[in-house]
Amino acid sequence: MRNHTSRQPKQRRGRPPRTEAVSHDEIIDAVYRLMKEKPLDDVSMDEIASRAGVGKPTLYKWWPNKQSLVFDMFKERIVPNFPVDSTATAEEAIRRQAKDLVRLLNGFFGKVTAQIIGEGQSDPKVMEAYRDGYVRMRRDVTIPVIERGYESGEFRRRVEPHLLIDMIYGPIYYRLLVRFLPLNQHFIDELLDHIIAYLKGA
Repeated sequence: MRNHTSRQPKQRRGRPPRTEAVSHDEIIDAVYRLMKEKPLDDVSMDEIASRAGVGKPTLYKWWPNKQSLVFDMFKERIVPNFPVDSTATAEEAIRRQAKDLVRLLNGFFGKVTAQIIGEGQSDPKVMEAYRDGYVRMRRDVTIPVIERGYESGEFRRRVEPHLLIDMIYGPIYYRLLVRFLPLNQHFIDELLDHIIAYLKGA
C-alpha cells in the first residue's frame, strides 16, 4: 500500500545557520578592523579567518588571495561617494573633488590606498583591480565636469581630459606615496590656482 504522506524536512534546533551574506560582511569587517591596527604585510589570512569567526577555506572560496580580499574591503568599506553637483561651475566641482580627496588621503583611506598601490608594484593583478575598480570610476566621474567647463566657455584653453586629470591628481598621489612634502589643503589650493588660471587663459 502506497503511503501518500509527504515527508517533512527535520526541523533544526537552536541557532539557524549563518547565511553567506552575513559571513561575507563579517569577513570584510574583520579585514577593516585589522588594517586599522596594523599594516597590510602584517595581516594574514589565518588572522582574518580567526577575527571573522570562519574557517580559512571560507576565505579562499570567495577570494583567491589576501590582496583581492583587501581590495574588496577597500571598495565596500572605504571608497567614498564623490557626488558631482551639476549646479556648480566646473572649477567649483573640480576644487571640491580634489580637496575632498586630499582630506581623505590624510586618513585611513590614504593608508589603505598607499598599501594597495605598493602591492600593485609587484602584483599586476592588484594594480589591475585598483585601476578597474577605482581609478576608472573616478575618471569617469571627472571627465564630464571637464567637458562641461569646455562647452560652457568657462575654460578657454583645452587640455585633453585624461591629461588634465593627470595634471591635477598626479601631484596628489606623488605626495601621498613619496612624502617629501606635506599633502595638505594649502598644497592643493596652490596647485589648482595654477591649473585653473591656465585653463581660463589668465
